[in-house]
Amino acid sequence: MSDDNTTHFGYKTVRAEEKASMVRGVFDSVASKYDIMNDVMSMGIHRLWKRFAIELAGVRRGQKILDLASGTGDLADKFAGLVGPEGLVLMSDINAAMLGVGRDRMIDRGHVGNIAYAQINAEKLPVADNSLDLVTIAFGLRNVTDKDAALASMYRALKPGGRALVLEFSKPTNKPLEKIYDTYSFSLLPKMGELIAGDAESYRYLAESIRMHPDQETLKGMMENAGFERCDVHNLTGGIVAIHRGFKL
Repeated sequence: MSDDNTTHFGYKTVRAEEKASMVRGVFDSVASKYDIMNDVMSMGIHRLWKRFAIELAGVRRGQKILDLASGTGDLADKFAGLVGPEGLVLMSDINAAMLGVGRDRMIDRGHVGNIAYAQINAEKLPVADNSLDLVTIAFGLRNVTDKDAALASMYRALKPGGRALVLEFSKPTNKPLEKIYDTYSFSLLPKMGELIAGDAESYRYLAESIRMHPDQETLKGMMENAGFERCDVHNLTGGIVAIHRGFKL
């Protein structure tokens, strides 16, 4: 966040207090088509990215997990099976429409008893200090207005020995791939958004928000500044996506 209380909404400069409602508007628009668009945009590869993130999370039975920006619940679905009846997964999103779609999906999959739902702003987590084993956020940190505040809040909520996992679009690690990715993001992605979700502008914002997100080393440094230790970065698909992991020791 800049000193003059403005921030980025894609390539636009907006007042910081306005961004959250603008992001809500984007996801209100795309919620019903979110899963279809994820499959089309990534050619299904997002499922492999999430599977690897789940492996890195190292979830065990009985643990308490907060899944931020949970969307339609791809991670929460798997975590609920891994923690078992003794554990708890809190599925959360700042957007009520997305959370509603995710909640319906979890009910359809038979998850009851060890999964809860909450509309949460990642910058101010309404959970006790040192209370969680894992906090995850997949494809959501780039939409947070104050990322440093969100990372600090995640750190505060974790137990000693707990860990945070950030799965997010990042910076391709070679120039030819970067050029192809730019063409895809800014030419094809909005057109697919218009065709499938009836909303080109929201997908144009998503492409811009990816470019404005900190690169791998910058985000790693931000996590370290928040207090996380043993931070590591795992580049996937040539750095188009990266998983950042940090521990509270």
